[in-house]
Amino acid sequence: MKSTIRKYAKLMVKVGACVKKDDDVLIISSIEGAPLAQAITEYCYKAKAKRVTVTYADDKASRLHYLYQDKETLTEIPSWEAEMKNSYNDKHAVTIRILTEDPHIFDGVDPEKVAARSKATHKALKEYYDNAMSNRIRWTLCAVPGEAWAKTVFPDLSPSKAVAKLWELIIKAMRLDCKDSVKAWIDFQNASLERINKLNSLGLVKLRYENSIGTDFTIGLPKGAYFTGAKESTTYGAPFCANMPTEEIFTLPDKNTGDGKIVASMPLVHNGTVIDDFYLVLKDGKIVDFNAKKGYETLKNIIESDEGSKRLGEIALVQYDSPIQNLHTLFYNTLFDENASCHFAIGRAYPLIRGAEKMTQQELEALGVNNSDEHVDFMVGTPDLSITGISADGTETPIFRNGNFCF
Repeated sequence: MKSTIRKYAKLMVKVGACVKKDDDVLIISSIEGAPLAQAITEYCYKAKAKRVTVTYADDKASRLHYLYQDKETLTEIPSWEAEMKNSYNDKHAVTIRILTEDPHIFDGVDPEKVAARSKATHKALKEYYDNAMSNRIRWTLCAVPGEAWAKTVFPDLSPSKAVAKLWELIIKAMRLDCKDSVKAWIDFQNASLERINKLNSLGLVKLRYENSIGTDFTIGLPKGAYFTGAKESTTYGAPFCANMPTEEIFTLPDKNTGDGKIVASMPLVHNGTVIDDFYLVLKDGKIVDFNAKKGYETLKNIIESDEGSKRLGEIALVQYDSPIQNLHTLFYNTLFDENASCHFAIGRAYPLIRGAEKMTQQELEALGVNNSDEHVDFMVGTPDLSITGISADGTETPIFRNGNFCF
């Protein structure tokens, strides 16, 4: 694995974070991700980074905190913790996160505690999250396998074989099986840009979704909205790729639009809890009804977190015939599953509005840009998904048919 880890690290530094001279880099890693964190550290310094700080997250310890601390203690975010993350709000700072999520780590934990801690964290780190969501700073995510995650994906395999199998799939999803994975990613980004330019040329004001599992939904786009994808830029022009892997092309909805029913096509893992077999019903952009056969309370806590969490904040297009979907694996991890399926997000929107960097939050909200402490992706793509784009003059353009792009 040593050569694979080094190849992975190089990809994250060159394509994910796009580290450059004098950058201040924060790596937040799972314990299982330590070898990758160490390799990324070396590549950051080779890219002339000024300083690299590595911190480690321990999900098992977090579970104990939730079990034994009361809600009041859990929601007291130490000032040093907030100050450390908020200090990475400079144009020369970049955050790299290495995830190894156990989809069941918080089974049996009071979901209200988890929701309260999440809300308190977002409040304490508001400056950081505002800048990340507005592309004023660079950030990127990736993942490595752990036993608990791998056994969830491959329950019939031994722990060691499950981890090896999950590594095999991550290597494919990350294009690490290519001779030059950096070039492979750059080629993919360029191809994605052609499709993005086509979408942006259509002058779309609405999208209509239909499939056989029950989704029948129409949503509007705000004035000045645009699509983006695998290669983003900060407001000062620095490139980065937020999700590694990624296959999506995305934009934002007008928060005051959205009518009909959306049926989730895949389970959602949120804060260590699985939500499955669920749907949302929206009217004038607001969620007015919902249900889930599994994880109902967690879904309820997401939706009822604040006013913005009752509306949608992202529209993402991923064709069914895509590299991650073609692995035919449910990853129980949003980073991968959302890139195998068209999806929406409940909550906060990325302000993908032309001229947004010059607008106040109030001006953005007046245009229909949703604001919330939450941003939770859920999947809706199916093999028969149909998406139709509607332009201002009423012209209808097929965007998806049979789960895939029409162009």
